[in-house]
Amino acid sequence: MDHDTAKHPPADCQLPTACCLLLSALCLLFLSAACMVGPKYHRPTAPAPSAYKETPPATWAETQEWKQAQPSEGVKRGKWWEIYNDAELNALEEQVSISNQNLKMAEAQFREAKFAVRIAHSNLFPTISVTPTIVNARSSINAALSTGRQTTYDLPVNVSWEADIWGSVRRSILSSKEAAQASDAELENARLSYQAELAQDYFELRGTDGEKELLETTVKSYQDYLKLTRDRFSSGVASGSDVAQAQTQLETARAQLIDFNVARAQYEHAIAVLAGKAPAEVNISYNSIKIIPPVVPVGLPSQLLERRPDIANAERQMAEANEQIGIAKAAFYPSIGLTTNSAPVGLESTSFKHWISWPSRFWSVGPGVAETVYDAGKRRATLNQNIAAYDATVANYRQTVLTAFQQVEDNVAALRVLEDEAQAEDQAVKAAQNALDISTYQYKAGTVNYLAVITEQAILLQDQVQAVNILTRRMSASVLLIEALGGGWDASTLPTLHDVAQVK
Repeated sequence: MDHDTAKHPPADCQLPTACCLLLSALCLLFLSAACMVGPKYHRPTAPAPSAYKETPPATWAETQEWKQAQPSEGVKRGKWWEIYNDAELNALEEQVSISNQNLKMAEAQFREAKFAVRIAHSNLFPTISVTPTIVNARSSINAALSTGRQTTYDLPVNVSWEADIWGSVRRSILSSKEAAQASDAELENARLSYQAELAQDYFELRGTDGEKELLETTVKSYQDYLKLTRDRFSSGVASGSDVAQAQTQLETARAQLIDFNVARAQYEHAIAVLAGKAPAEVNISYNSIKIIPPVVPVGLPSQLLERRPDIANAERQMAEANEQIGIAKAAFYPSIGLTTNSAPVGLESTSFKHWISWPSRFWSVGPGVAETVYDAGKRRATLNQNIAAYDATVANYRQTVLTAFQQVEDNVAALRVLEDEAQAEDQAVKAAQNALDISTYQYKAGTVNYLAVITEQAILLQDQVQAVNILTRRMSASVLLIEALGGGWDASTLPTLHDVAQVK
């Protein structure tokens, strides 16, 4: 054997070992895709009636659109507020998704959940670390095997990899994906909630404007009545108490008119914050409500399960919890992997010149098996804990569904009852106006005193205010019904498992 052959042995003398390692790795890769222990997820059933109990408002029933409508009809997907045809409301609602800070936080949490998928996915691959060192050492000259001063150059590469034979890693990845889907549904539920809250505040503000408008008209009317009593007092046909009563009525109405500015300012400030603005940046014009609630297609009860983001969130939480059971079950089986242990792969030399060279290589790698033989019941308790957590998510899902049906029924009933009440109140306003006209005529004729006029004025104002309040409540109930129906959202907009794994 010549010198070169002795210094550099033929590569084929390493083949048996290399082949064994390669075959071991391939076997582990094959086994890692072999099975997944634990339960397969099936969406649990939820209580869904065949029809809603409450009937729609009379005006809605006439349109024949109430139950036949599909989820995507009537209410525009995403921009459901456009059903009210209010340009100022539209502009404010557009700002919620752009500037609302709570939504920005929820969006950041969704991105956080997507990166968690990437972190979980990385566990399918080996972990490789490099720790290069240069060590100068001097041994004692009195030592038995003294080598004097020596410099050692090390470039160890540590490699570890655990085969996912029982599906623990794959279930962790799936769990992270389902958690990201739940986070997206939670984001959409928050978006819908803030949009609905803004619309409610907007109509409450408009209701306040309606009451202010009513009181402004009332103040003008009371001013005319005060002039009437003063003229009659000057003519000697009315007493000073009539004038005092008319003056009191007028000043009381003026005080009430001023008081409405407090509520209006608070609604305007709340709307500004929901739109992500400082209160000083938002000024909303004065205008009363000029419309009645539009038709909101309700659809069939079975469709509601696909139309609400909070239901989707609860359902994805169940799927995530199911994966945790599989992960807990995988802990009962041995883990198998490849590791470099304490003698890793790398390069070592006492010469910097020959440090990065093939003869400086060293390695020690092989498969390993680890099995827990005793843990005082820890794994069993962990499994039972995850089963209990899953049962809790099932109960939460079913309760979320029940609450959704309750909210739909509540607001359909509210709209129906309030429509009937509005019709009755309109008749009351007409009757009160007629009574005031009669008492005013009688007062001018001298057959009744001014107290009769004041009484009828108070009744009319009360009925008129109540009519404005009922209309405001109807608009608010309309918004709440749209929110209860998911605001035009449906499960098809939920990102797929593939989508949540894509991060930038």
